[in-house]
Amino acid sequence: TREDAEAYFRSYEAAIESIGENRSRNDGAHPGISVKLSALHPRYSFAQEADCVPILTARLKVLARKAANYNICLTVDAEEVDRLETSLKIIQSVIEDITLTGWEGFGLAVQAYGKRAMPLLDNLIETARLHSKRIQVRLVKGAYWDTEIKRAQMKGLEDYPVFTRRGHTDISYLACAQKLLQSRDVIYPMFGTHNAYTVQAVLDMTDGDMAGFEFQRLFGMGDSLYDIVLKEEKVPVRIYAPVGVHQDLLPYLVRRLLENGANSSFVNKVFDEAIEPEILARDPVEAGLERGFAPHPSIPLPNRLFWGRDNSQGYDLDDAPTLQGLLAAMEKAFDNREINAASIVHGVHEKTGLSTDIRNPADRDEAIGTSYSANDALIERAFGLAAKAQPHWNDLTATRRSAILNRIADLYESNAALLLTLCVREAGKTLPDAVAELREAVDFCRYYAALGLEDFNENGQNLRSYTGESNKILLQGRGTFVCISPWNFPLAIFTGQVVAALMAGNAVLAKPAEQTPFVAQAAITLMHRAGVPKDVLHLLIGDGSVGEKLVQHKNVAGVAFTGSTNAAWAINRTLAAKDGAIVPLIAETGGQNAIVADSSALIEQVVDDVVTSAFGSAGQRCSAARVLFVQEGVADKTIKMLQGAMAQLKIGHPQFYSTDIGPLIDEEALAALQRHKSTLGGIGKFVAETPLADELKRHGHYFAPIAYEIPDLGSLEGEVFGPALHIIRYKTEQLPEVIRSINESGYGLTFGYHTRIDAAAEKAVREVNAGNIYINRSIIGAVVGVQPFGGNGLSGTGPKAGGPYYLHRFAAEKTVSINTTAAGGNASLVMLEE
Repeated sequence: TREDAEAYFRSYEAAIESIGENRSRNDGAHPGISVKLSALHPRYSFAQEADCVPILTARLKVLARKAANYNICLTVDAEEVDRLETSLKIIQSVIEDITLTGWEGFGLAVQAYGKRAMPLLDNLIETARLHSKRIQVRLVKGAYWDTEIKRAQMKGLEDYPVFTRRGHTDISYLACAQKLLQSRDVIYPMFGTHNAYTVQAVLDMTDGDMAGFEFQRLFGMGDSLYDIVLKEEKVPVRIYAPVGVHQDLLPYLVRRLLENGANSSFVNKVFDEAIEPEILARDPVEAGLERGFAPHPSIPLPNRLFWGRDNSQGYDLDDAPTLQGLLAAMEKAFDNREINAASIVHGVHEKTGLSTDIRNPADRDEAIGTSYSANDALIERAFGLAAKAQPHWNDLTATRRSAILNRIADLYESNAALLLTLCVREAGKTLPDAVAELREAVDFCRYYAALGLEDFNENGQNLRSYTGESNKILLQGRGTFVCISPWNFPLAIFTGQVVAALMAGNAVLAKPAEQTPFVAQAAITLMHRAGVPKDVLHLLIGDGSVGEKLVQHKNVAGVAFTGSTNAAWAINRTLAAKDGAIVPLIAETGGQNAIVADSSALIEQVVDDVVTSAFGSAGQRCSAARVLFVQEGVADKTIKMLQGAMAQLKIGHPQFYSTDIGPLIDEEALAALQRHKSTLGGIGKFVAETPLADELKRHGHYFAPIAYEIPDLGSLEGEVFGPALHIIRYKTEQLPEVIRSINESGYGLTFGYHTRIDAAAEKAVREVNAGNIYINRSIIGAVVGVQPFGGNGLSGTGPKAGGPYYLHRFAAEKTVSINTTAAGGNASLVMLEE
C-alpha cells in the first residue's frame, strides 16, 4: 500500500541516520545500506512508470543525499528482470544529480544470470564516464532465477531472460568481473559470492593490483573462505546482513536456504566429502565447452513446454519496443477493419435482418460498426448446408482435421493485431487480458489438434478381448453442433467450443454474444482461410432469440454453451422437450466463487491474489472471486491492506497499458451492479471503493471496484457479475460451517484457499465441491491443458474445457466387434510358438 511504501521510506531514512551517526569516523571502511525500489512504491512496474518513476526518483535522491552527507554507501538492490529498464531510468537520474558530485558511495546490484548483464555493465561504464562519476557495482549471480524461468514460461516468451545452467551463470559472472576490474577508474566493483573458485578467479584477474574492489558475503556464510581472503590477500570483505523481525525476514531466509541447498550450489557441494576438489573447482568454461554451451535439457524453451504442441506466442509488454510496436500494429488493424458484422453462411456475409450499432464500452462515442442479425431463413439454410457437409467432414482423417486446427492457430498469431484490437475496443478488455485471451484461443486450437490426433485415429482404439475376436472403439462426429459463446471471452471461449466440435467431426453453427460480433466474424474468417470447409462452419449473429431458434431446431446434434445459469436451464428444457435424438448439452455457467484465508496465510499474497481474482477483467469472469472468507485473527490487517491495494488500482481506457480495470460490457451490466451496490448498503458494511473519475463515467460503462463486509453467504441471492467483493469473517471453529455454506450455495466452479498448513489445504481439496481449486494463488486464468476449466452443480455440466476428456463429449462412440475365426480358424492362436 502507499502507507507501507511511506513507512519503508522512513525506515530507510532512519537506518541511514543510525548507521551514519554510529559509524567509527576513524576507520577506512564505509558501511552502507541496500535499498529496494519495490519497497518505496506500491506500483513499481513498467506499466505504471508515469506514476512511479518521478516518486521513486525523488525518494531515492533524498536517501542518496542523506547517505552522501554521512559518507556511507547506498546500493540499489536487484529486482526482477522486467523492472530493469525502469530501475535504470531512476538510477541514471541519481547518477546525473550534480548535488551528489564527489560522493562515490552510490551503486547498484547487477545479476550475472541475466543475459543482459554484459550490455548493462557497458551502459553503466559509459554513463559513469559521461558524468565523471565513480559508481559502485555489486555483482551477484542472481536472486530470482526460479521466478524468471516460470514467468517466461507463463508469458510464452521466445527465450529466457536468464541462463538455464548454473555453470553458464558462473561464466557470465567471470566475464562481468573482468569487465568491472578493467574499469576501476569509474567503477568500484563489489563481488558477492561464496564460491571459492569464483573468488580465486577474480583474484587472478587483478594481475596483482588488489586496490579498488571488494568482496561481499552474506551474514553467517562464507566465514572460513573469507578469513583466508582477509589474511592472505588483504582484500576488503563486506558482510551483507538482512535486518528486521523474524516475520519479515522468514521468506528471505527460506530463499537463501533453497539457493544454497541446491544440488548444483557450491555451498552445498563443498561439504560433500565424496566430491573431489578437482571437480568442485572445475573451470566452468571447460564444462561449458563439453556441453557445447547448450541450455539445460530439463528446461525446454517456453514455446516447447507442452507435449505434442507449441505453446502460444506471448508478448513481453514490459519491453518498450515490443509494446510500442504492438500498439501501432493494433491501431493500423483497427483502421483497416470490417465495419459491418454479418452472419456467414457458406462463406457469404449475409447482411440480413435487424441492424445494431456496436460501440466501444469504454467510449460510447466510438463506433465499432454495424451488426446484422440472422433471420429464420438464414438459420434454416445454415442447418441444411451443415447437414449435407458433415458426413464428408467426419470422413476426413484426424490427421487432416488436426492440421487445419493448427493452421487456425498459426493464422490467429499472424493476425494478432486485428484480434487484439477488437478484443480491446469491442469487448473492453485491457491489453494484458486481450493478449491472454488470444493465447488461450491459440492454445485451444493446438491442444485439441494434438488430442484429437490420438483420440480420433481412424483405426480406433483396440480393446482387450477373447482370442479369435477383434474389438475396438471409434470416436466420430454426432452431426451439427450449436455453439453459443459469451461476450466476456469473445475469442477464447468462442474458438474453444468451435474447434473442439470441428475436431470431433461435427459441422458447427456458431452464435457469438450480441455484444461482440466483430471478434467472432474475424475468427470465422480465419478458420475458413485455414481450410475449414465453408459449408461445415457457419456464423449466426444475433441476440438471445437467435440462440433460442438454433437450439430448438430439429437437426441439433449437440449444444455447447457458456453463459448464465438461467440461460443454461432454458436450453436444457428446450432440448428435453424435443422428440427425437437425446443430444448432449455441454454447459459452463457462473459461480459464487470463494477464497478462504486462514491465519497462517501470507497476508500480502492473499491481498494480491484477491485483488487479481475479484477485480481483474472488471470482475467479468465466471471464475472471479465473489467472496473472501478471512479468519478473525487476521481480518483487520487483511482488510486494511486490501483497502490500500484497492486505492492503487487504475480504472481507465483499456487501450492504455497502465489501466488495471476497464469498463463493464454494457448499460445493462452497469445498472445491475448499481442496484446491487444499493442493496449492499442495507445488509453490509462498507470497506473500500476504488477511485473513479467522473470523466470516465460520462463516456463509458465504468463501475468502480467495491468491497463490503457481509454477515454470511446467505446474504447473497446469487452471482454478482462484476467487480464486487463480499468479505465474511469466520472463527477457527467455524471453518467446517464455511465449507458447508460454500457447498450448499449449489455452485461449484472455482475455489481458493490461502494457508501455509498442508493438512488444511488437503482437507479443503477433499471437501469443497468446486471444479477448479487453487491453493495460495489467484483463482482466475486457467491455462489450456494445464488447468482444465469447468465446474459442476449450478456451474456447469462438464467436461472441462482444455482438458483430456472434452473432445469425447462432442463425439459419438462406436464399438466394432469382428469374429476373426469366421474365415475358417483362429490363425493367431494356432501360429503361437512353443
